[in-house]
Amino acid sequence: MDLKNNTILITGGTSGFGLEFAKRLLELGNTVIVTGRDPVKLASAKKNLAGLHTFQSDVSDPNEIAELYEKVTKQFPQLNILINNAGEMRKISLHDTSIGLSDITREIETNLMGPIRMVQAFLPHLKQMKSAAILNVTSGLALVPFPIAPIYGATKSGLRSYTKSLRVQLKNTKIKVFELIAPAAKTPLNDQFHNMDGFNVKLMDPIELVDTAIKGLEKDKFEIYPGLARMILMMSRIAPAFILKQLSKAGAKEMAG
Repeated sequence: MDLKNNTILITGGTSGFGLEFAKRLLELGNTVIVTGRDPVKLASAKKNLAGLHTFQSDVSDPNEIAELYEKVTKQFPQLNILINNAGEMRKISLHDTSIGLSDITREIETNLMGPIRMVQAFLPHLKQMKSAAILNVTSGLALVPFPIAPIYGATKSGLRSYTKSLRVQLKNTKIKVFELIAPAAKTPLNDQFHNMDGFNVKLMDPIELVDTAIKGLEKDKFEIYPGLARMILMMSRIAPAFILKQLSKAGAKEMAG
């Protein structure tokens, strides 16, 4: 697809992949809008990226998604690309009884229900465009469990399944549905694993990852596997027990109960 002269909305666009996507897509001549929960981070992103548009919005809240839809489509009626990037990842020991019943599923609201609701809200608008696209950012952990982050992996597996179904249902429309299967990268998401026992994963540079993603989008590769993600895909098929055993080493002491 052509990645020039589009109007693009990116959730979770104040850091990590989202911010790098915003930078690169602005350079390509697109109108770029990012969302985030933190007004300070939104202001910083807008200051550092000339021409960037920002909206404070939390994808875990359906009411805020509805408000975002009304504001964005009114101000940017040519919106034709949605990038569902917002996500939260926590290392969790399921032995920890201090985690409440609402808190244990927090990542589901952001990582899975958020993208589903965003698509449901913006889909009627996107259908009206001459060309449109949806990019859902999943993870290599959609392919194999990472036991120290059990809820995160479950959300990304769910989002991957939903994305495949969405692509089938939209096959007779002008909307292209992409999935970015991201490997572990040097983003704030992975800071919590620094120096953790058993975590010996090479982190990918977000610049390189987004560069691969953009090239994949331009070539209409509907499933994009940067860096180690391709290897994880292969290992999940030929040696699933082995790769699960390797990933189970990270945080093994915390998970021992």
